[in-house]
Amino acid sequence: QVRLVESGGTLVQAGGSLRLSCAASGRTFSAYRVGWFRQAPGKEREFVAVISWSGSSTDYADSVKGRFAISRDNAKNTVYLQMNSLKPEDTAVYYCAADRVPFRTVPGGTLPREYGDWGQGTQVTVSS
Repeated sequence: QVRLVESGGTLVQAGGSLRLSCAASGRTFSAYRVGWFRQAPGKEREFVAVISWSGSSTDYADSVKGRFAISRDNAKNTVYLQMNSLKPEDTAVYYCAADRVPFRTVPGGTLPREYGDWGQGTQVTVSS
């Protein structure tokens, strides 16, 4: 099991930028694909971005492609989500999650059921 803690969420104006962090402790984090998901009030949790265990492959939801970037620093057991050109519709609680199975690559990792460990979430609010 791995413990995940997200941070970096806050209130930001439309057009602004934020960087979320997902810090991990526990099992060998560097061996696992990591995803970011988000959930807005009244909506289902949706895929945002995923990065392979090595960091060599990434994938994004169409709604954030070109604006968000996922990266990882395995030496620090941390995955990041850089969010630029934020829009009010990006408002949500953002969660990071670690894969159930080690060494899986991208494409893949867009479904919540593929993940076994989740953080508590961090709130991102984008004002218009």
